[in-house]
Amino acid sequence: MFQSVLFTDEPLSVSEVTERIKALLEDDPGLADVRVAGEISNLSRPASGHVYFTLKDAGAQLRCVMWRSAAVRLRRLPANGDAVIARGRVSVYERDGQYQLYVDSLAAAGVGDLYQEFERLKAKLEAEGLFDAARKRALPAFPRVLGVVTSPTGAAFQDVLNVLRRRFPLIEVVLAPTLVQGEEAPPQIARAIQALNDPALGCDVILLARGGGSLEELWAFNDERVARAIAGSRVPVVSGVGHEIDFTLADFAADVRAPTPSAAAEMITPDIVELRQRVDALSVALNQILQQRIDAARADLQMLQRALRVLSPLGQLTRSRERVGELRARLDAAVMGRLGLWRAQLDGLRGRLQAVGPEATLARGYAIVQRDRDGAVVRSVRDVAAGDALTVRVADGEFGVRVIAPQPI
Repeated sequence: MFQSVLFTDEPLSVSEVTERIKALLEDDPGLADVRVAGEISNLSRPASGHVYFTLKDAGAQLRCVMWRSAAVRLRRLPANGDAVIARGRVSVYERDGQYQLYVDSLAAAGVGDLYQEFERLKAKLEAEGLFDAARKRALPAFPRVLGVVTSPTGAAFQDVLNVLRRRFPLIEVVLAPTLVQGEEAPPQIARAIQALNDPALGCDVILLARGGGSLEELWAFNDERVARAIAGSRVPVVSGVGHEIDFTLADFAADVRAPTPSAAAEMITPDIVELRQRVDALSVALNQILQQRIDAARADLQMLQRALRVLSPLGQLTRSRERVGELRARLDAAVMGRLGLWRAQLDGLRGRLQAVGPEATLARGYAIVQRDRDGAVVRSVRDVAAGDALTVRVADGEFGVRVIAPQPI
């Protein structure tokens, strides 16, 4: 019986079913103009000017859209966590098969429960000094090891790795995998932070990373246990949770807050391209300084070499040799002068000697007579006797004679 009813009519298409549901909703006068109270989450306003958000309470969620023509009438754009009363009509967005509330107006209804709890915890921890600026630590300029607390399968972790590979591939990454959403996430995050504080891992900085989401999706990072684990960390902690407009207690407790996980990776690491440029500039400056010092040292060396040439023993020896040469020349000149004088005097004496010498006397006709027997010069007739043989020396030779009889004058 059931099968025959089921297959009696032709099947409906998805579009036909969706159109019937839409017609049912739009034909219900109670949904054509309805006021819905709830807490805003997942609010966004793209460039089109339309406003998209979710209304939620403890039991359910309702997707909402407010067209630009209605949004421009708002005095201020509501924020995530605001409790509001939305007025509009319920219909179906055929493409997604999603029913949603098309909002014509919004009115504030106070602060939502989650946001109220966030403010309570924030005030409590702030009063304890967990958010004090004085306890914030600067990040290391050149971190060697980065500890990351995030889901290993999330897009945030891949974004962080992409930035690290581009900016500073030298850094080592230690992942402490955790849940980042749900009731079990806060204790896992706190334990991961404590684990990365182990000195054996050598972490220089810890990054808390998670992509954007609604207040409830980010609620694990508003947990008191997470905030206290961050504040108690020995290693500096950077919070890169959510998008730029998202703030969590982890942001306030961390040493540095980044608007996104990618921005956090940018803040943690230096840019290797900039480092190369700095190294090149420092290398040029160092070469210039070294060249200047070498030039100055060379000038000093040349000055010392000149001083050494003046003061060194070799220089003094050279000058002494030159002085000895000069003195020798002067001595030679003096000796030659004195010898010349002596030679002239000797020549004068020789002339005088020759004038009075035997040769000159002989040349004037005198003779020298010697006894042959003993060679004695005969100076007197008494020196000879009759019969003595004599040798007579005259100017041009000599001849022998014999004494007949000596005759005194």
